[in-house]
Amino acid sequence: MKPARSLRLTAALPAAFLLSAALPSMASAAPTQFEELETFMNIYERVKNDYVTKVDDHTLIKGAIDGMLNALDPHSSYAEQADFEDLNTISTGKYGGIGVLTTVEDGAMKVISTTEDGPAWRAGIKSGDYITRVEGKLVYGLNLDEGNERLRGTPGSPVKLSIFRRGRPKPIDMTIVRAVIDVKPVKWEVKDGVGIVNLNRFTGNSGGEVAEALAAIDKQTKGQTIGYVLDLRSNGGGVLQQAVDIADLFLNGGEIVSQRGREAGSAQHYYAKPGDVTNGSPLLVLVDAGSASASEIVAGALQEHRRALVVGERSFGKGSVQSIYNLGSKKALRLTTELYYLPSGRSVQAGGIEPDIVIPQLSDEDYRDRPEVREADLRRHLIAEGADDEKLYEDDDAKDPRFATTAAELLKRGIKDFQLDYSINTLKRIETALKRPAPGKSDQG
Repeated sequence: MKPARSLRLTAALPAAFLLSAALPSMASAAPTQFEELETFMNIYERVKNDYVTKVDDHTLIKGAIDGMLNALDPHSSYAEQADFEDLNTISTGKYGGIGVLTTVEDGAMKVISTTEDGPAWRAGIKSGDYITRVEGKLVYGLNLDEGNERLRGTPGSPVKLSIFRRGRPKPIDMTIVRAVIDVKPVKWEVKDGVGIVNLNRFTGNSGGEVAEALAAIDKQTKGQTIGYVLDLRSNGGGVLQQAVDIADLFLNGGEIVSQRGREAGSAQHYYAKPGDVTNGSPLLVLVDAGSASASEIVAGALQEHRRALVVGERSFGKGSVQSIYNLGSKKALRLTTELYYLPSGRSVQAGGIEPDIVIPQLSDEDYRDRPEVREADLRRHLIAEGADDEKLYEDDDAKDPRFATTAAELLKRGIKDFQLDYSINTLKRIETALKRPAPGKSDQG
C-alpha cells in the first residue's frame, strides 16, 4: 500500500448546491456526462422530497460515494469517523477485534483468512467459513464495514458467533473473546536442521526482522542449516517496501517487482542489491489461498529468478495497489491506482502464484469440503491485461493419489501441519540428493 497522501478540500457545502453550481460550467462537457449527472440530480431530489421518511444530505451523499466505489473493484472504499480510525489502526498492524479478514458474497459475510495466534485463529475459524450470526442476530445484507463493526468491540469482551462451514451438517456456535490484534510479523524455529521463518505481515521493519531470524537460525545450527522455509501462509500483505527488502535478502540482483498505473511511463521498478544472506542455500516459499499482495510479490520474484521453489496451494491473486488519500476531518479514500507486475512482466492479479509443488493441507479435517476464497471469487475483481478470465475459475483442488492420508491418520503420527512437514522433508531430500555422488563416481574418488 502506498503512503497516505493529503488533498486539500474546500469547506463542506450541501451536495445539491455543489452539483447545481457545477452544472452550468459543464455545458461543454460530453452530452452523456451531462445527462448522467442530470439523472443523478433528478433521483437525488426525488428521494429527498418523496422518500417515506426524511433523509439527510450526508446519508444520501455517502451512499452515492459508497455505490460509486463499489462499482469499481473489491478494494476501493471510502472511510469516515470510526471506519477511518479502523483504517489507520489496521494499517499499523495493531487493532481491536477477533483477527479475521472478510468479504461480502451475495449478502453473506465470508472469511478470507484469520490472523495467526489471534482469537479467530485460535477458535478454529477458517478460510471459506461464513459468519451467519453475531450475538444471535442474523448477519446478512450488510456492507463490509457494517459487518466488521459487529465483530469489533472492547478488548476482553466476548462475542457469540454462528459459523456455517461447508461439509458440516449444522452451524458451529462459538464464543470468542475480543483482543487487541497485535500482529507479530516474524517468528522462527529450527526443525531437523531446517530453518523456518514464519512471516505473518509486511509491517514496520519486517525485512530487518527476517534478516535477524535468518542470522539466529544460522547461529543455532552453527552454520549447518539444511535449507529454509519462508512461510507466507495466510499473510495478506502489507507495506510494499518490506516485500522488496525481504525478497532482496535471498537475491543477488535483478528486478523484484514493478507497479504501473493508467498513465504511460508511470511505472516504478524495484531491484535487488548484490548479496544473498543465505549464500544460495535451498529455499522453499510456502503459500496458500490466504497469501496475498506483498506475499505474492516475494513468492513470485523468488520463483521467477529460480531462487526458490514455491510450494503449497495457489495464492490469493491480489495484484493491485491501493493509495490512501486523506480527505481531512477523519475521512479517507482508499482507491486502486496501480497493478503489481513480476520480473517477467506478468501480473498476479486474480490468477495468483501457482506453486511448483502442490501440497494440500491434509491436516485440516475440512480440507476437501471447505472452499478457498481468492481474488477471482470476488465480484468486480480486476483482470490484468492478457489474462484469461475463464482459467481463473478452474478447479485446482483435484484429488491427488499421493495425498490420500486423512487428518486423523496424520494426527496419530504427530503431524499437525502437513504442509510444513512435507516442506521440511522436501528440503531433507534435496540435501540427500546434493550429497549423493555423481553416477560413475564414489566417495573414494
